[in-house]
Amino acid sequence: MFNTSPAWRWLSCTLALAASFAVAPTHAATPQATVRNIVLVHGAFADGSSWSPVIKLLQRKGYHVTAVQNPLTSLADDVAATRRVLDRQKGGVILVGHSWAGTVVTEAGNADNVQGLVYLSALVPDSGESTADLLTRLAAPMEGFTPDKDGLLWLDDPVAYRQVMAGDVPAPQAALLAATQQPMAARAFGDKVNTAAWRSKPSWYLLTENDKALPPRVQQALAQAIGATTVSIKSSHMSLVSHPDAVVALIERAARSVGP
Repeated sequence: MFNTSPAWRWLSCTLALAASFAVAPTHAATPQATVRNIVLVHGAFADGSSWSPVIKLLQRKGYHVTAVQNPLTSLADDVAATRRVLDRQKGGVILVGHSWAGTVVTEAGNADNVQGLVYLSALVPDSGESTADLLTRLAAPMEGFTPDKDGLLWLDDPVAYRQVMAGDVPAPQAALLAATQQPMAARAFGDKVNTAAWRSKPSWYLLTENDKALPPRVQQALAQAIGATTVSIKSSHMSLVSHPDAVVALIERAARSVGP
């Protein structure tokens, strides 16, 4: 015969509640997507830490995320750094490139495990084309930058950085970005892409309408030329800092769209 006293009922409820807590999951949710590996590639005047807001959101959703640290010394060097990271992934990858890194992922994205390309305010050359060729073709040459004695381009002044790259980022945060920026080898813009991965793989493009670094009209032309699924937001060039939610939404859209 079961004990139905109030004390016994209280003890039974307490034990049941404790058991429910004991089996409750404590890990991040598993993403409901075909692809769970996200590789993020930064552009000029940045480093891998610029992806921190995006990484945090993706990790909370259960994705495996890696940010490449580009040396920004040549296209070949940046592609090699990206491929080393791609080689470490287990399973398919969504490869994301911001700004100059659009050129990098256009070449590195030919790796077999890359299943989709996401471009953020990015440069997207064609096969046999350099970034400089692309900008000349679209009548948008780089201006206002002079290489130092080592052939490097810098954007380490916090006021200039915010004006060019991060108009919608708070000044203290923009100053932090300027302090951690990596200079870019000017000659890298002349390096040509061998094979454009977007010609054989699906692509997505985030167009930033308030961009002072890469004109929105250029972004629009690029997105149309590669047949990318395009989303536009009112953001500066550094959408990965000022609008990480929108960036993550597009990455997730890509991850859910590609096949096994």
